[in-house]
Amino acid sequence: MSRLAWIATVVGLMVMPVRGGEEAVVPRAGHVVIIGVDGLSPDGLLKAKVPVVDRLKREGAWSFHARGVMPTVSSPNWASMIMGAGPEQHGVLSNEWQPGKSSITPTAQAHGGFPTVFGILREQRPKSKIGIFHDWDGFARLVEPGVADVVLNPKGPQATVEKAVEYIMKEKPTLTFIHLDHVDHAGHHDGHGTPQYYAAVAEADRLIGEVLRALERAGMAGDTLVLITADHGGKGKGHGGNTMGELEIPWIVAGPGVARGKEIGSPVNTFDTAATVAAVLGINPPECWIARPVRAAFAASTPTAAAR
Repeated sequence: MSRLAWIATVVGLMVMPVRGGEEAVVPRAGHVVIIGVDGLSPDGLLKAKVPVVDRLKREGAWSFHARGVMPTVSSPNWASMIMGAGPEQHGVLSNEWQPGKSSITPTAQAHGGFPTVFGILREQRPKSKIGIFHDWDGFARLVEPGVADVVLNPKGPQATVEKAVEYIMKEKPTLTFIHLDHVDHAGHHDGHGTPQYYAAVAEADRLIGEVLRALERAGMAGDTLVLITADHGGKGKGHGGNTMGELEIPWIVAGPGVARGKEIGSPVNTFDTAATVAAVLGINPPECWIARPVRAAFAASTPTAAAR
């Protein structure tokens, strides 16, 4: 064990290998909240009124050039985000995918599906509290059955956030995933880049603010990594094509040890979300993942996170 690895072990940090034999320290946090906004494009955050996201950018690190996977539709991209791999590995190729019915056999399976960050957290830290609140009913089938404590589809963005907030306040969960669907609806109904689309983005920003206030009230804010991202962008009234407007997504992270006000210059892929969350929670990624933690999001100085 190198001296850096030994020091990191003592203070409770996760040491991750980097190309070239170097080592980077990813700080741990007690909790992670992922808020995924379906159909949220970087353009939406640049042109809508989003004071909450703007504050997270000032307090954290961000990229407006993160990339989803092809095809640029929901199921393959949500799957890649939580599975740390691409469609070539997990086999989720379209929104018609159903467990056990892919034309591509997954490279690995655990708990009845390709390993997700939820599943490996349950395996390695069995007492963890895991909550999933999804506005799109198709999300739940991407997660291994039985690994989350709560999987709810409350219908509608406000109800989804309210249920997530209730759970956060009551259980102080280790990992919370919140999926909002209304921005994608606006993109399909009115078109990306329309006033209605930007209004939906502003509403997502308001709802993100409700989650952040809940973390404050629960006494979790100082020990929680918050990550805002999306599955895909859009073009006109659709998505699924091979344009940059459909492929690029926002990726914004704030919390313990995260660099402040830093635009991430290195590549970020949607499947890197799973690896970043795993590193922050101190769990080991499975060999079938191709993802890497987004180390560039974290400050160079050694954080003071307590060992867990």
